[in-house]
Amino acid sequence: MKVSEYFGENVFSRAVMQERLPKKVYAEVMSVVEHGGQISMGSADVVAKAMMEWAIEKGATHYTHWFQPLTGVTAEKHDSFLSAPDENGKEILNLTGKQLIMGEPDASSFPSGGLRSTHYARGYTAWDMTSPAFVKEMACGTILCIPTVFVAYSGEALDNKTPLLRSMQALSQQAVRILHLFGNTQAERVIPSVGAEQEYFIVDREKYLKRRDLIYTGRTLFGAPAPKGQELDDQYFGVIRERVGAFMKDLNKELWKMGITATTQHNEVAPAQHECAPIYCTCNVAVDQNQLMMETMKRVATQHGLVCLLHEKPFAGVNGSGKHNNWSIGTDTGENLLDPGDTPNENLQFLLVLSCIMKAVDVHADLLRQSASCVGNEHRLGGQEAPPAIISICLGDQLESVVDQIVSNADSIQLLASGKLDSGVSTVPVLSRDATDRNRTSPFAFTGNKFEFRMLGSSNSIACANIMLNAAVAQSLKIYADHLECAQDFDGELHLLLRQTIAAHKRIIFNGNGYDDAWIHEATEERGLLNLRTTADAMPTLLKPKNVAMLTGLKVMTAAEIQSRYDITLDNYCKTVNIEGRTMVDMARREILPAVEAYAQSLAAALSAKTAAVPALPCSYEKSRIAKLSTLTDAISSAADELDSILREVHAFDDVTRASCAMRDRVLPQMSRLRAVCDEAETLTARSFWPFPTYDDLLFGLE
Repeated sequence: MKVSEYFGENVFSRAVMQERLPKKVYAEVMSVVEHGGQISMGSADVVAKAMMEWAIEKGATHYTHWFQPLTGVTAEKHDSFLSAPDENGKEILNLTGKQLIMGEPDASSFPSGGLRSTHYARGYTAWDMTSPAFVKEMACGTILCIPTVFVAYSGEALDNKTPLLRSMQALSQQAVRILHLFGNTQAERVIPSVGAEQEYFIVDREKYLKRRDLIYTGRTLFGAPAPKGQELDDQYFGVIRERVGAFMKDLNKELWKMGITATTQHNEVAPAQHECAPIYCTCNVAVDQNQLMMETMKRVATQHGLVCLLHEKPFAGVNGSGKHNNWSIGTDTGENLLDPGDTPNENLQFLLVLSCIMKAVDVHADLLRQSASCVGNEHRLGGQEAPPAIISICLGDQLESVVDQIVSNADSIQLLASGKLDSGVSTVPVLSRDATDRNRTSPFAFTGNKFEFRMLGSSNSIACANIMLNAAVAQSLKIYADHLECAQDFDGELHLLLRQTIAAHKRIIFNGNGYDDAWIHEATEERGLLNLRTTADAMPTLLKPKNVAMLTGLKVMTAAEIQSRYDITLDNYCKTVNIEGRTMVDMARREILPAVEAYAQSLAAALSAKTAAVPALPCSYEKSRIAKLSTLTDAISSAADELDSILREVHAFDDVTRASCAMRDRVLPQMSRLRAVCDEAETLTARSFWPFPTYDDLLFGLE
């Protein structure tokens, strides 16, 4: 079957609505989607009936309000279409407009960060009309999923989508003001678009189930390096293995059926690591689709006897997985505001938007950093595989030259030529070379007509990063609009504002190697940029007055919602590290120590037998190995006991800030010490005695 025959078949798309809805109802729905407002209950009933009938034709038996609570994953409660049978006992299938528009899931067990008391259960889901409904084909049946927001009884957001939609609205309002200043009265909305590249690992399910660290935490807490890692660079873009290829084939089909434009698939740098990337789309839809992509990856992998690992660092010593958030803004008339055109040096609207982004990223770098915070991401940021924890912008040589000339108040801004690229092979065409190379070490890089925010971890929801990015840029645009709308001399004030803004925030531009230690020194000591290495370091910046004022002023979040996200993120950080630590103690005591002891006993038995047979034999191998293993078992036992003691002490802390700092400063270092002695023991213990699959089993077990 051709892709075109089934792409989007499981989406209640505009085309499906146009076909199934009366023209008047369809026009009302589109008006709300594009301009805001409320749909009438009569029209909601019509849409609900059409949506239900469409879903039933797909085999659906239930519907759900599909939402994104503050857990990082999605949530759903399935209700069947069945209603009370008629007088003859015949079933009646129904979905009303009220059921479509609003739901009431039990909110008591979702994290709220104090926005509600846990003994109150009421929470509300409300239909997000800008994101299309879809059906999911699951083992429990085919389910109609209605994307929604999730709010508390007080109206405050208990989810990621509500503030995301608010941030998109704020960005649109301020950007439209700027467009009007340039005489553009056609555009009514400015929409952020996003494409999220997703990295992941694939391992054999049978081996996965023998590793309790992978089951409980998503990463290997123990593991000596395999003899071969990624040193030869032979995995990157290499031929895709058969089992993985079969998984990718089915994954693509499932994603395409749900309208997700997965276009790129390839092997990533580390063994068993891969990537899937879609075409970018409207920001909130991209967030929904990325959540669906991660969920579908896991489900399809299971069907193939595999497991998809989305942890940022499932294996020490090889590259971890990130998520590149490609972000751009454009008008409802099709103009990309980040397209510099052929002459960016003369494109004042582009330069204004660019300088606003520079200001936003510099002033609110801490917000962007904390938006990518989670325990797993700390293991990869700055690790010669991902951008450092320091936020900077890579503009490339051409644009950096332009901004330098603006700052110096040059009479005429010159543009660097792009040039040609001749391979020297007569049968290969001469290529047009871009004026700027790409910089994979930059956390925030301009890549032609968009910015690529490369700091996110692979398990992160992209919602938080886009909330903060949209809001920060909206704030900068607002400052420009407030100033320029009152200007007597628009051109003169614009040029002055451009020069002042770029000069004030040029410190954020860095086109060099972000992996170089010299950059860390330059960034922090000379430029005064922040280096927030951990979640415990980054999260307090969310509560800074400048950030609270910006988010509340734009009505993206209330002060209470900001505080709740601080509390929830640090609470999750503490709980995650606690689970990891407890898992390490348990595995060390109940699996690793018995295995090492058993091997030492086998060596002791061999030593006894050999010396009994030939007393004069030196048996230096057995004696030295037994001594070394005995020393390691003592060290493992001692390190496990110390970790257990620290965990018990920290667990008693009732202040989340204090607890997160203790997890960072005491628990994680002790976990590293326990891992070091256990990994050394693995290298000295016979494979037949080791209690769970090793790195070479997991990373190369699909060959």
